[in-house]
Amino acid sequence: MSLDYLTPYELVLYASISSTLVLSFVIAYEKKFALVKEYIKNNFKIVFLLGLINPFLYYVVLFKAYDLLPAQEAQAINYTWALMLAFLSVIFLKQKLTINDILAGIICYFGVLIISTKGEPFSLNFSNLDGVFLALLSTVLWSMYWILNTKSKVDPIVGLFSNFLVSLPIIIVYFLFTQPLNLPSLNGILAASYVGMFEMGITFLFWLKAMQSATSTSKIANLIFISPFLSLVFIYFIVGEQIYISTVIGLSTIVLGLVIQQFKFSKNS
Repeated sequence: MSLDYLTPYELVLYASISSTLVLSFVIAYEKKFALVKEYIKNNFKIVFLLGLINPFLYYVVLFKAYDLLPAQEAQAINYTWALMLAFLSVIFLKQKLTINDILAGIICYFGVLIISTKGEPFSLNFSNLDGVFLALLSTVLWSMYWILNTKSKVDPIVGLFSNFLVSLPIIIVYFLFTQPLNLPSLNGILAASYVGMFEMGITFLFWLKAMQSATSTSKIANLIFISPFLSLVFIYFIVGEQIYISTVIGLSTIVLGLVIQQFKFSKNS
């Protein structure tokens, strides 16, 4: 809905400003500005790299995918990031690829094929190949962000705010060199503020608090399987998209693959 009023690049800019402001209030409330300053000063290279990926590159790619694809397709494809994380961890973290990972990969990406071809996976007739590519690229960027984060031992809120703080000048410069500076409509500002507050910012804090409060993190983690189906409900009633049967089948296939992938962890734990 934000993209009805803003280009993907405008949305990244104004949502990033909104998110940075929201996170700054949290940092101020928790009196952690000194920690932010120290962290950036001592770890500028990794902070710069993380900020370059998220929010800059990741959200430019993701919002462009949403601009090219129906929301139901983009969100379902983006949901395979957990699987991409497992594959990239083999390369960058030297973790082992199991039979569950391979089986989950086959199942998940077949689900992507079902969604992106609107129920005709063997036709290879994609509704928008550029959009599908960008949605898949977003999973690579998001996975790389979390892999790089494994090397950081900082307070998660301090780390996230530092990334946004360092990334914001990059986003502004990129925007000024690539886009005409037009004052967005009130609807555009409100939409971008919502995206910045919830998609990029405060929901992360909710998730952290949930993980800290839960007696079993696995039970909390399993709740993420509700979100893509709940998204379809919102997409239907709020955005007004007709939900294709192929999307439901493809998304169910993706979730099945992710459940199979998770099963190995419960066996090993």
